[in-house]
Amino acid sequence: MTRIHTVRYGVVVLFIWCIANGCLAAPDAKLWKKWQSSDPQSSATIDHSRWQVLLDRYLKQSGNPLVTLFDYQSVRKQDQQQLQEYIEYLVTRTPATYSRAVQKAYWINLYNALTVKLVLDHYPVESIRKIRFGWFSFGPWDEKLIEVDGDRISLNDIEHRILRPIWKDPRIHYAVNCASLGCPNLAPQAYTADNMEQLLEQGSRHYINHPRGVRFEGDSLVLSSIYDWYQTDFGGSLSALKNHLRRYANSGLRARLDSHESSVTYHYDWRLNSP
Repeated sequence: MTRIHTVRYGVVVLFIWCIANGCLAAPDAKLWKKWQSSDPQSSATIDHSRWQVLLDRYLKQSGNPLVTLFDYQSVRKQDQQQLQEYIEYLVTRTPATYSRAVQKAYWINLYNALTVKLVLDHYPVESIRKIRFGWFSFGPWDEKLIEVDGDRISLNDIEHRILRPIWKDPRIHYAVNCASLGCPNLAPQAYTADNMEQLLEQGSRHYINHPRGVRFEGDSLVLSSIYDWYQTDFGGSLSALKNHLRRYANSGLRARLDSHESSVTYHYDWRLNSP
């Protein structure tokens, strides 16, 4: 085997290994300046009722702390059409004409609705990572799925170029849902300017107090890989991250976090968030 063939073979092997093991590098939060514009005087709202109908019909809720799963298998064709119409309605809005609070709900709901649509369009699928647009993609996140106000936009654009850099709110990670069992819940309510704070706080508590978010195995602290990928959003250090976790942890978990001085490992379950 020539040196060139050896290098090519190594690249292919590395690529296959990465796909199998999910070696996703977390994108930096890099502001897309266009989407900073807003109208603080605007009282206009956006109708998310069609999204709420789908959540009420297909989102299964159980447990304490709450876990939600989406019943993709049961979605009827007319409801898939309703989801398509909802997304089409959203992308015809002009975000700059709304208040900052309405915009935040707009982008979160759009992200989540697009994610559900992606899964439905490719169902049955074991994991969202199996939805790829090209040989060298590790999932659908970089694909330009929609056009808003003249610009093509991907899921990564919404999360990392709009939501994270504009709002600088680490709870965004508990709001955008990547259709995986390891992910924070898909919220049972559509986000609005009025319920935003309540839903972000609930999402934080439910995830942090569930084993997929934070748990102990012996003396070892096992955290969701979200806290590894985006540690910078949670203060940039393990100490700052623990302070964030303590804020939402129940009394038993908080006590264990307070006394923890051992190792930390990270885990994420990419299986589809279906019942």
